[in-house]
Amino acid sequence: MVDGFIKVAAVTPKIKVADTTYNAHEITNLILEADGAGAKIIVLPELCITGYTCGDLFLQDRLLREAKKALLEIAEHTKDTDALIFVGLPVEQEQKLYNAAAVLKGGEILAYIPKENIPSYAEFYEARHFAPGKETTDNEVPFGPDILFVCDNVDGLVVGCEICEDVWSADTPSTRHALAGADVIVNLSASNDLVGKDTYRQELVKATSARLLAAYVYASAGDGESTQDVVYSGHNIIAENGTVLAESKPFTTGILYTDIDVQKLCMERRRMTTFVPKNKHPYLVVSFHYEKTQKTEFTRTFNRMPFVPSDEMTKTKRCEQILSIQANGLKKRMEYTGAKAAVIGISGGLDSTLALLVTVRAFDMLGLERGAIKAVTMPCFGTTDRTYDNACRLAKTCGAELIEVDIKKSVLRHFEDIGQSQDNHDVTYENGQARERTQVLMDIANQTNGLVIGTGDMSELALGWATYNGDHMSMYGVNVGVPKTLVRHLVQYYADTCNHQEMTAILSDVIDTPVSPELLPPEKNGKISQKTEDLVGPYELHDFFLYYMLRCSYPPSKVYRIAVQTFKGEYDTDVILKWLKTFYRRFFAQQFKRSCLPDGPKVGSVALSPRGDLRMPSDACARIWLDELEQLSK
Repeated sequence: MVDGFIKVAAVTPKIKVADTTYNAHEITNLILEADGAGAKIIVLPELCITGYTCGDLFLQDRLLREAKKALLEIAEHTKDTDALIFVGLPVEQEQKLYNAAAVLKGGEILAYIPKENIPSYAEFYEARHFAPGKETTDNEVPFGPDILFVCDNVDGLVVGCEICEDVWSADTPSTRHALAGADVIVNLSASNDLVGKDTYRQELVKATSARLLAAYVYASAGDGESTQDVVYSGHNIIAENGTVLAESKPFTTGILYTDIDVQKLCMERRRMTTFVPKNKHPYLVVSFHYEKTQKTEFTRTFNRMPFVPSDEMTKTKRCEQILSIQANGLKKRMEYTGAKAAVIGISGGLDSTLALLVTVRAFDMLGLERGAIKAVTMPCFGTTDRTYDNACRLAKTCGAELIEVDIKKSVLRHFEDIGQSQDNHDVTYENGQARERTQVLMDIANQTNGLVIGTGDMSELALGWATYNGDHMSMYGVNVGVPKTLVRHLVQYYADTCNHQEMTAILSDVIDTPVSPELLPPEKNGKISQKTEDLVGPYELHDFFLYYMLRCSYPPSKVYRIAVQTFKGEYDTDVILKWLKTFYRRFFAQQFKRSCLPDGPKVGSVALSPRGDLRMPSDACARIWLDELEQLSK
């Protein structure tokens, strides 16, 4: 339970209808197994102690007494477990019968939660047997729908419960629970299987978790229920804020595990200003305590490239959508300013390639001649034949006007003016070239009544890997919302879909070229000598750090922990820690570059615009973040 991670389990036992002794034995064994695996919240199906399909047997006093006896046996046999357990059974209260969840902890019954919405349609005629649970009473064992379970030694963990039909209703109890503070909702269900219903059920659970900014643990009845009229598939789902973390295969029994992140859910609610909590009254709050607060061994996985969808179909759709967002943003800016041309510095690298492809798309949408795109290549000390050739070929293949401006003489004259030795390859040597290039682009834009199109990406902005008032500056930055790991996939998508053999070959070689600013002279064999990832670290690590630091507000130690888990076998722990320190140090120190960032389109949930997503002071100190990382080094 360290770092806010809580292991949860959705459990479907194989039962026998009306055989409470057998069912109690199966339920107990599965609870003990889940507890042994570290699960801290265990959810079983609706009415699983008796079976959901007992029909009029629910009116038999014998069944009700045996169900209560079975519950007490389950409580006794699980008294040494450390989990909060939800198990379904029929409960009689004041001469009415309720479909309820019993909540167990340490061998005690903490409360009964009755189902509020009782179906009365053909296959589920529960209204024949059960009353809707509406009132909450503080009896010796509290009873009612408005009860929250608050953990006193895990910050932010508040659990609410609803039963099956409740989540299908227009006014769900879970909405009320969430607004009263519950960030984990459990649902004990018995949902039959029909063609297409599994998809609808999954979407319902996923959407509910997203709407409530909550984790949702859904456990459904399966094997052993009567198949007299319908069949139950044991479809269990665990979702967190709109993402399905784990889902059981149809027609299986057993335990579904995953880890939910309570800390992240609390952060999301702080961030979401439209999520307005309501007074807990008339809620009854039941406190519980975990005896063991050990570090949760991960069941869930983390996407090593969180900005890039892992599913190919989704990735294709996402790439097309992002290119459209970028192009439409530039299209609007061109229309508004009345610009007649677009001026782009092309280097043969990934970023300028993507910017050119986006500009081509925008010009096609505007009905403008591609020749009004001024693709400017500006070779200097570090330019290699490979990148130069790719830049030239790309511009010509796109139909843009290729303009070559060799800036060596201008840069050397500038060095002479300021007393900079051309043999001193320091930051002045590098940045002098970048600023000269920007001046050339700006002046050509003036000559052509055009806009300078920025090429820098979001990862470079996060690290401050840009020359202030050099490649840092433009009139519209089409790539500012795109991290480096995604740039590569966008260019690859274009290569795969352009239906142009020469273009595909050029783009493939661009993708294979090492990322470099090419500001230092190449090696003797003509190869790139200055590789960005050797200097600041792998972009796949930095993009991973950026996403979980900004989007999820994870502290440094938590980012480190999940990075170690995700990149195990690829990067040593000391390498991850080294580059994580670099990331935090540079992210804080380079905010001043982001504070005067040109306009550009946001394409995802993480963005660095100082006007919208990141209101960060340029003088913020990174000390407390770096101190936490130093503790990991000891």
